Amino acid sequence: QVQLVESGGGLVQAGGSLRLSCAASGRTFSSAAMAWFRQAPGKEREFVAAIRLTDSRTYYTDSLKGRFTISRNNAKNTVYLQMTSLKPEDTAVYYCADARYYSGSYYKADQYDYWGQGTQVTVSS
Repeated sequence: QVQLVESGGGLVQAGGSLRLSCAASGRTFSSAAMAWFRQAPGKEREFVAAIRLTDSRTYYTDSLKGRFTISRNNAKNTVYLQMTSLKPEDTAVYYCADARYYSGSYYKADQYDYWGQGTQVTVSS
């Protein structure tokens, strides 16, 4: 079992920055990748970014590349999402996810086995 706890969400003005954290505990040593997804009200959950744990290769949804950066701290079993130049359309609940194995794509939510409870990010205009 893997437990994921997100933190760092909040209210920020457009143009501002936030850094989200996802602390993992449990059997994290055998994970393939960790990722961030987000879900806005009335919309489907969408992929934001992922990091492969074998070599730290990163994956991003094209529309967010350049503004969002995923990284990790192995010693702390923590994955981060640095978000800059935030826009009101970035408002969503942000979820951390863990994939036990590589199953063909890091971009799809159904590839991930464990999820955090989510952290709210609200960007005001």
